[in-house]
Amino acid sequence: MRKGEYSQREFFIVLPALLFSAQAAGQLFSLAPEITRARTAAQSVFTLHDEKPTIIDSQRLVLSGHEGAGSLLDEHGHDSSTHVSRGEVEFRDVHLHYRTRPDVAALDGVSFLVRPGQYVAFVGRSGAGKTSTIHLIERFLDPTSGQVLLDGENIRNGDVRAHRARLGLVEQEPDLFPGSVGFNIGLGKHGAEATTDAIMEVAKKCELHDFIMSLPEGYNTEVGAHGSKLSGGQRQRLAIARALIRDPEILLLDEATSQLDANTEQEIRKAITAASKGRTTIMIAHRLASVQHADCIFVFEAGKVVEYGTHEELVSLGNIYAGMVAAQDLD
Repeated sequence: MRKGEYSQREFFIVLPALLFSAQAAGQLFSLAPEITRARTAAQSVFTLHDEKPTIIDSQRLVLSGHEGAGSLLDEHGHDSSTHVSRGEVEFRDVHLHYRTRPDVAALDGVSFLVRPGQYVAFVGRSGAGKTSTIHLIERFLDPTSGQVLLDGENIRNGDVRAHRARLGLVEQEPDLFPGSVGFNIGLGKHGAEATTDAIMEVAKKCELHDFIMSLPEGYNTEVGAHGSKLSGGQRQRLAIARALIRDPEILLLDEATSQLDANTEQEIRKAITAASKGRTTIMIAHRLASVQHADCIFVFEAGKVVEYGTHEELVSLGNIYAGMVAAQDLD
């Protein structure tokens, strides 16, 4: 065979190899958008992993050699501070500026006191500072200045996990996870795994038990992705049950009834009333009908508490709250 010539056998070996290589390359190039998205997602994950928390336990400060927190730990490294679990919340001249907008005060000198067992409400226009106040109570943020106290103790001086274990949160859009109704309720339990009896008991308190038992598989019924198999009111009551199963000292409700129809809202109010018994309850609300029977209503405006009192007291003042009542045609 002369140089440069190929046999038929070699031709049929090389040609399929080239065809298969071209096909594989085409498939790889078709995945380019997914590869780009995966790369971007991986970068976000690694960025989040490398993020250093701004909310730091006082115990970590002591171990790091920072000053000012040593008195909180004894010689064995345990928290030496003592408190009586009651659920009293106090803000003392709290100011808050977000890093993204340091020139704007999210909270500007907020001070108030919520007594143990009280049912209070935060109302006001969007952006007035209500949700920022809830975030400070949860210690998702620390104030720029001032103090947030729980039972007389500055929450910055304690363990973050222990602090949050004393709280229960129900958001406007509750997050449900793929799994059964019972599984989603039990996720709220802090520490040991929730028992079936405990799940059923808390469901009865939230007037959810009869509905759950009417489902094809009862507490084993799948809720679907993001709770798609449940209505908005059912998801909300399930979220209340999930918050209640940990028996929190303080129950936080962030506009839990804002996107529900009138009948469903009334059912949620009953569940909230049952859940709030024996514990401090703080509710953010735009619909004033949900909070007119609260022990105290705090009216927020431009990052400040400008009015507070009962529904009747605030209406009689004829100021911001009275205008909100008139705008909602609330009796």
